[in-house]
Amino acid sequence: MAIESVDPATGELLEAFDELSPAEAEAVLKKAHKAFSSWRRTDFAERRGLLLRAADILAEGKKDLARLMSVEMGKPLVQAEAEIDKCAAVCVHYAWNAEKLLIQESVDLDSLPGYVRFDPLGPVLAIMPWNFPFWQVFRFAAPALMAGNVCLLKHASGVPGCAQRIGEIFKNAGFPKHVFCNLPISAGTAETLLAHPLLAAVTLTGSEAAGRRVAELAGRNLKKIVLELGGSDPFIVLDDAPLPTCLLTAVSARMINNGQSCIAAKRFIVEAGILDRFRSEFVKAVSALKVGDPLDMGNDLGPLARADLVDELERQVQESVRRGARVLTGGKRLGDRPGFFFQPTVLDDVRPGMPAYDEELFGPVAALIRASDEADAVRIANDTRFGLGASVWTHDRQRAERMAADIEAGMVFINGMVRSDPRLPFGGIKNSGFGRELSSYGIKEFVNIKTVVIS
Repeated sequence: MAIESVDPATGELLEAFDELSPAEAEAVLKKAHKAFSSWRRTDFAERRGLLLRAADILAEGKKDLARLMSVEMGKPLVQAEAEIDKCAAVCVHYAWNAEKLLIQESVDLDSLPGYVRFDPLGPVLAIMPWNFPFWQVFRFAAPALMAGNVCLLKHASGVPGCAQRIGEIFKNAGFPKHVFCNLPISAGTAETLLAHPLLAAVTLTGSEAAGRRVAELAGRNLKKIVLELGGSDPFIVLDDAPLPTCLLTAVSARMINNGQSCIAAKRFIVEAGILDRFRSEFVKAVSALKVGDPLDMGNDLGPLARADLVDELERQVQESVRRGARVLTGGKRLGDRPGFFFQPTVLDDVRPGMPAYDEELFGPVAALIRASDEADAVRIANDTRFGLGASVWTHDRQRAERMAADIEAGMVFINGMVRSDPRLPFGGIKNSGFGRELSSYGIKEFVNIKTVVIS
């Protein structure tokens, strides 16, 4: 079978890639495991040099790589270029910091010398999504490789071109053969690999359904796992919020990547005293966004990545309206052009029982929810099965930090947009998954934390 790359702005087939059979994928895993036996013994200086070279290749090829991303999954070109910059930055960060993050730790055992060391686990399978096709891979691979693991990539079926180019980057940087392997495989073949005794661990970024399935298989086969799943992040606006900056950030936080981000703000929970003003200015700003070809720098939004995503988003909006939500702007697919486009949308009067309240909306649709006060805002923020990120806007820092302690999420940003950064642990709780990526916590997810005591 073939894995097809489709331009979401036109619906046209770009290229088809041969899919590996289960037997072929298993053969690659065996070669990766063999490569691990020598890669794990390389020193940090050697790994550093290779990863820094990968960062250089990313920087040198930024324009071409960004264009590929925009054509294959619809990301606006300026955001695609920023994504490549971020990939290079995470490579540089771990190249220079991995050694100290994994430095051996001494333990005081009275008269006995003891220490904790951090050893690599082996082959790690990364099941990655299409929405940030380069960043998601590099934020996993940079720390995993610097820790001495080898990496197997099962990328989303919609971005096979990006997956191929990522494999070429590691090859051209000089990484030994089979230390990083791109596997163009089906979900079924990935499940077969999860049961293989040579696979050490798995990390997945994707949907709740995919996370449950991978967690089930990983548990059955006793594999270490990290899951980063969906989100319905609250963006809380209190009555003393710095409104001009808040509004500007609110639009970016909802519409980044055409609204297709796990950490995009999705539920805008606004305190009653400021709701009318926020609503008016927010709708005006969203209505002014330009939608079109993601390669045109004059456009703010491109298409959704697939036709079925438009269908699902349309269903969620229509069902929310049927149950009482009001469309303030947008609300429909763009049917006057080829491709998978949806209008930037704001829904008001969103309440429990509506998809816009209860579900993750993966597209350019914002839900406005009224909060009577600070306590009500926290209640609404926590009234979700998700727990990835949250944003709180107020001039009162003590008030914000008090709320941050009560918000059920893996990340809370005060007067700022939820984002990922190599220096910060990234991940969620509840149905948003478990485990962490990035920072010192992320690099230690895929190591053997080994106790050594000398008597």
